[in-house]
Amino acid sequence: MPPDASSRITTVPEEVTGQPRRVVAGGLSLRHTFSSLKHRNFRLFFIGQLVSLAGTWMQNTAQSWLVYQLTGSKLLLGIVAAIGSAPMLFFSILGGSVADRHPKRTVILFTQTGMMVLAFTFAALVWSGQVRPWHIMVLAALGGVAMAFDMPARQAFMVEMTSREDLMNAVSLNSSIVNGARVIGPAVAGLVMAQTNIAFCFLLNGLSFVAVIAGLLMMRLPAFTSPAKPVSTWQHALDGFAYVAKHRRVRILLILFGIVGVFGWSYSVLMPAFAADILNAGEREYGILLSANGLGALCGALTVASFGQRIHRRLLVFGGLGLFSIMLLLLAFTHSYYLALACLAVGGWGMLLYFSTTNTLIQTSVADEMRGRVMGIWALVFGGMMPLGGLEAGILSHWLGVSGAIAVGAIVCGGAALATWWFVRRTPGNDQSVAATEGEG
Repeated sequence: MPPDASSRITTVPEEVTGQPRRVVAGGLSLRHTFSSLKHRNFRLFFIGQLVSLAGTWMQNTAQSWLVYQLTGSKLLLGIVAAIGSAPMLFFSILGGSVADRHPKRTVILFTQTGMMVLAFTFAALVWSGQVRPWHIMVLAALGGVAMAFDMPARQAFMVEMTSREDLMNAVSLNSSIVNGARVIGPAVAGLVMAQTNIAFCFLLNGLSFVAVIAGLLMMRLPAFTSPAKPVSTWQHALDGFAYVAKHRRVRILLILFGIVGVFGWSYSVLMPAFAADILNAGEREYGILLSANGLGALCGALTVASFGQRIHRRLLVFGGLGLFSIMLLLLAFTHSYYLALACLAVGGWGMLLYFSTTNTLIQTSVADEMRGRVMGIWALVFGGMMPLGGLEAGILSHWLGVSGAIAVGAIVCGGAALATWWFVRRTPGNDQSVAATEGEG
């Protein structure tokens, strides 16, 4: 059946890979928001991840609350977050290499099973009443190791579950899964913690992995063709850095992404303390705060999925990051619970305009055979900068207070967005720049 005018594909100037980019040529309707779901494999992935990630956000919410309840230490909130993300610094590059050399589904099956076992272990410790801060740190570190291998494989798996034409939509919908789970998970976690035992949050997270594992096993994929064995595993992994160094667009995006990873997302580490000490909120209200942030982020991801082909990418990147920074600065100085809800919702929307567009630009700017390794670097920046961000947030909150630490993060992110925008404007590049080329805006 020939495509209608609203779904024609056209070729526009070459990407940094040397491959022609294909984009929607006609008008865009909302039915294209979910176009990648026509692929059976991606539907299975979508449903499984939505269930599993809701459980993950339940555990994240409960874990932060548990740490603060056990210790009352804002610094320890940052330390636990740092320990959970630190393995990204050491293993994500190797994880990207593994994703390029082995079936990505197999890699994800192993990592998801490992995280399921960790969730059940966490539940048992909390239920027994024997959980101690060092238990939380060890389990967080092991979860970080699994995530360092899971994230590059899962990101690079997108194109295998869909197609190059639907890759942008799939990446944006994947962001919507994460943030849809951010809406459901914290809200449910808040109710569970308020009404029952906090251990149920960890138990439900463990059970949620069954959905994604079942979806992966039900997929029908072509036979995997092993690439030539590299001379050196580490050389194969490090080739991704040489590839990124040659491409200006990817390099600029990753540098900005790293700054935001340290100073932007670190506000989430302080949310338990902000909710309890600044807003005088309890478990349920804390869960709703995180859900508001997730709801805004979900709207941002769906905005990119629906209209990303028609809105200038530079506006999505810098406008989204600027909006997030402004909302974070307002959040730092409010003592109103309802104003905080609004700031988190609008800030989440702006952040996902930035995040989803950046992810898409990187994914569509690299060659297929390098995607795993480049996404390994993306995972390094995404997760590896978070230990620094967690420590930065913990230390600043110790000296400046929670509000001061959030304000500093907002100012740095806003300044980085302005500086990068000015740099791009002063040094206009070709198709390798952050600026959108023909067909991108």
